Amino acid sequence: MKKTISHKIILFDGVCNLCNSSVNFVIAHDKKNLFKFAPLQEKVGQNLIREFQIDPAKTDSIVLIDNGRAYVKSTAALRIARNLNGAYPLLYSFIILPAFLRNWVYDWVARNRYKWFGKKESCRIPTPELREKFL
Repeated sequence: MKKTISHKIILFDGVCNLCNSSVNFVIAHDKKNLFKFAPLQEKVGQNLIREFQIDPAKTDSIVLIDNGRAYVKSTAALRIARNLNGAYPLLYSFIILPAFLRNWVYDWVARNRYKWFGKKESCRIPTPELREKFL
């Protein structure tokens, strides 16, 4: 049985420049302070991947854990957008598209993210001001 988690957790590829930029974007637009973050490569991320039985070979860029459920790929991204401030929640309307179509676009970007945006040698280390946002 999965334990109840009081906040939404975003697991991300800690060495991906696009993923790190996305984390910065979410932090900047998370005015309700709903999200916590953990790199997939770190112990917390690995433990959550196991707990929620997520296959890292199929999902290696973003996972949202919300209310005891794990969401991956485009569904995770749209559910995250739904909780941001500004006009970003409007992006959630794309959820009506079939997942296979949304995920085709998502997978295409995910496959090319290192080539297009680069890769770090190690996971990001949060600044002291942001440390509370990371598990």
